[in-house]
Amino acid sequence: MAQDSGDPGRQPRAPVRHKPTRKNSKRTGELAEAAFLHKAQSLGFKVCKPWGDSERYDFILDNGQRLWRVQVKCTEHLRARGYDIQSIYVNRKGDKTSYTSAEIDVLIAHVVPVDVWYVVPIEAIAFSKSLRLYPDASCPRARFEQFREAWHLLKPKDGSPKRKQKAKRTNELPR
Repeated sequence: MAQDSGDPGRQPRAPVRHKPTRKNSKRTGELAEAAFLHKAQSLGFKVCKPWGDSERYDFILDNGQRLWRVQVKCTEHLRARGYDIQSIYVNRKGDKTSYTSAEIDVLIAHVVPVDVWYVVPIEAIAFSKSLRLYPDASCPRARFEQFREAWHLLKPKDGSPKRKQKAKRTNELPR
């Protein structure tokens, strides 16, 4: 029996090759949602998360005057100078379906490697199956660059989130 001490009769083992591990897309989405929660709250918005995942939107964003139904997407992979976001979901029949204004108000996309956010109203998507984003490169046909860091679209008309004033407490009972 050959020993591990360099016995010339022993055949070297071939290196074990493992398939590269794919990122867990559900975990990536959860991290994007956590990043969105932090970003939106740091900008002064109130953020609510619906119970379960039956709705098409991931969050409800409150600016003090209006509630926005927000779908959060993220991308990490650069391809041909841009990043792709799939602006679709898979319905109960297994078909890929575009979001509509009856389901969400805004799609917010996070380009993770450069930490850039796109705030895209549903009207701008117009039944697109994907969005192509160019945060590091100029592209003459970039449709969505006007929505880069466009958080102002979600703020009240005066430009800042409004907070309701708390009613004064009194010891009097209502009559």
